[in-house]
Amino acid sequence: MEIPKDKKIVLFDGVCNLCNGAVTYIIKHDKKDIFRFASLQSELGRKLVSERGMDPDDLDSIILIEPGVAYFRKSTAALEISKDLSGGASLLQYFWFIPESLRDGIYNLIANNRYKWYGKKESCMIPTPELKSKFLD
Repeated sequence: MEIPKDKKIVLFDGVCNLCNGAVTYIIKHDKKDIFRFASLQSELGRKLVSERGMDPDDLDSIILIEPGVAYFRKSTAALEISKDLSGGASLLQYFWFIPESLRDGIYNLIANNRYKWYGKKESCMIPTPELKSKFLD
């Protein structure tokens, strides 16, 4: 599959209920149609992670890829995503003043407990026909 050069790509844990909820939220508040999505478990997701020198079996982080620019992980990815959203999530961008180590510490606490607190699906989310164009895999 060809990666769109004019879209930001969000890689997420496709079986995580919290992550799927975040993707749904991003889609709803992506008024400028900036984002595309792929699960970390998908062939494309694994390929994109490997190309950036990360372990494709490490599924504890949201990853934002800006083609031709950079990629971001964990809390930094969440803050970068929030810059382009409408609604209350856009306020997250004001948390840049918190040191990354502290932000990622909080992020890791949630990531390490996400299945226990929010549950897990047996398989990755299947987008509805209306949302299929937002997903790359």
